[in-house]
Amino acid sequence: MSHLNVTQKLIKEHLLLGEMTPGQEIGIKIDQALLQDATGTLVQLELEAMGLEKAQTEVAVQYVDHNLLQTDYKNADDHLFLLSAAQKFGLWYSRPGNGVSHPVHMERFGKPGKTMVGSDSHTPAAGSLGMLAIGTGGLDVAAAIAGQAYFVKMPEVWGVKLTGKLPDWVSAKDVILEMLRRHDVKGGVGKIVEYYGDGLQHLSAMDRHVIANMGAELGATTTVFPSDEETKRFLKSQKREDDWSELKADEECEYDLHEEIILDDLVPLIALPTSPGNVVPVSEVAGKPISQVVVGSSANPGLRDFWMASAIVEDKAISNAVSFDINPTSRQIIQNMVENRAFANLIKAGARFHQSGCMGCIGMGQAPASGTISLRTMPRNFPDRSGTKDDQVHLCSPETAAASALTGKITDPRDLEELYDMTYPKFEYPEYHIIKDDMLVAPLEDGSDVKLEKGPNIRSLPHIDPMKDSCRVPVLLKMGDNVSTDEILKAGADVLPFRSNLPEISKFAYTVIDDTFYDRAMKTRENHGGHIVVAKDNYAQGSSREHAAIAPKYLGQIAVIANSYARIAWQNLVNFGVLPLEFDDIKDYDKIEQGDEVRLDNLREDIENRNPIKVTVKKENGDKLSFSTRHSMSDRQIKILLKGGIINDFKERIEDDDLGTDAD
Repeated sequence: MSHLNVTQKLIKEHLLLGEMTPGQEIGIKIDQALLQDATGTLVQLELEAMGLEKAQTEVAVQYVDHNLLQTDYKNADDHLFLLSAAQKFGLWYSRPGNGVSHPVHMERFGKPGKTMVGSDSHTPAAGSLGMLAIGTGGLDVAAAIAGQAYFVKMPEVWGVKLTGKLPDWVSAKDVILEMLRRHDVKGGVGKIVEYYGDGLQHLSAMDRHVIANMGAELGATTTVFPSDEETKRFLKSQKREDDWSELKADEECEYDLHEEIILDDLVPLIALPTSPGNVVPVSEVAGKPISQVVVGSSANPGLRDFWMASAIVEDKAISNAVSFDINPTSRQIIQNMVENRAFANLIKAGARFHQSGCMGCIGMGQAPASGTISLRTMPRNFPDRSGTKDDQVHLCSPETAAASALTGKITDPRDLEELYDMTYPKFEYPEYHIIKDDMLVAPLEDGSDVKLEKGPNIRSLPHIDPMKDSCRVPVLLKMGDNVSTDEILKAGADVLPFRSNLPEISKFAYTVIDDTFYDRAMKTRENHGGHIVVAKDNYAQGSSREHAAIAPKYLGQIAVIANSYARIAWQNLVNFGVLPLEFDDIKDYDKIEQGDEVRLDNLREDIENRNPIKVTVKKENGDKLSFSTRHSMSDRQIKILLKGGIINDFKERIEDDDLGTDAD
């Protein structure tokens, strides 16, 4: 491995344990950590449970960007709690309204050559700067903040060569939508996507952010770009040129997989409900009436994206049938939008401005009308994510969004040339951005005397018992392919305020799929000690929301049996002591049904020795059958699972004075 690609260079520089062979578990040193409030409250409670004194990473930042609606005391209380926790444990704190974590981190903290884990699945957006940035469960982030290695199976490196230049009316969103059109939401599982080629010279750092952000929708471990002159230009514009360093692939490097996108050949694309992988050309669905357009989110967060929408609607009025919502990504972006008149042009055209934060992307306001089409520049369109049960969310570029806002129907932006005699607006990046960093609160040198501010909605985490050796429990739910974390534990204004209150948020577990689940789970927890659920491929795709693991665990979930898992969800299950089993034969999926009773025996020995794990099924009519399952946990994960999760493991190591890195 003498000639390395960018991904291999980043991993080699930070490798603490294991070998860089695809499929083998590796442990890497983590330089930075990113937390957002929907998941960060749980991380801070985990740090409390671990007994952490001070963050060991170079940089750790707690952002408040999800739960901004203060309809009662809950979110406001959590904001105070997060500030106190950040000061106690030595983290930066980004105040409510300062902006979405990913673009703010890129502007103020991201640094080429560094590693980062984040408790948000779109953390890979930082790969746009030449970082190795991985979204993961909060417990993994907590462990990294405490100075521990981050463990992941070494992915294959998927080299995607970009050639040519994007045509007018086509932008970075269409590049990642093209990847999703080709490979759907499972195509990137077990892979790191690394972009290279001459086409990169025409993609700005924020264009790269768009592509890296939605690599999460491919299921990829992360996305990586080189650090080049464009990276340097971006950091200079943020007055951080000294943080730049070059990072590029060796000329004769190799990739495990190969792909090429000829940028000149791309057309405006759109993802139809209810998956980011359901992608078609905009021209195929043009003409359908719409009721809402939302521009913003971490998937299209740059100044260029808002300016483009403003230039398209300048001196025009949006359709009377459309709510045109602008979701600015940061206070800094707003100030720069004022400077270049994008703000004024959008307001004049009839746009509605919202807080700087994730907002409608996670169902925190901006819900669309029932049964109507909402076009969004956001990364996901899973069912009910918007807050409307029968939503029809489509994902598209700012160009397509703004064009459709004018016409009141899905519109190919190329048609604006004829409809409005419009030429494609060309954005000129400013040499320097107006910098806004006074809403970032620096960590204290010593926070040992800081008291955690816990309102009545904040509950410390309960103790999790070690893995039992046997169980006899019902199958409480049977699901199909690509079940998302939004379906397991949804987001939204009615749910996320309970993110620091496990007993309350557990009431929403699986309700998108089955609104009787909670009541049935509570009965089985009391009468049988727990339950299992069954799924097919790519179980728990989507966000890093570890509530999708710990809430079912609180309700008594002992195991999941699935054909395959999304990476983050699989790690989260282990971290909270839920056994992730895999079918030996997918045909066995058809043998087990909701309502069956499942018996698992000799679990601890079979798990530890990697024996086949026998599942004995008793049907409701009394018939019995059995089949074999397996697990793919590492030796390290087996120890964690048997102890009941990573918190128990960490506390045990504190007692044994064994808190060097796991590579020691």
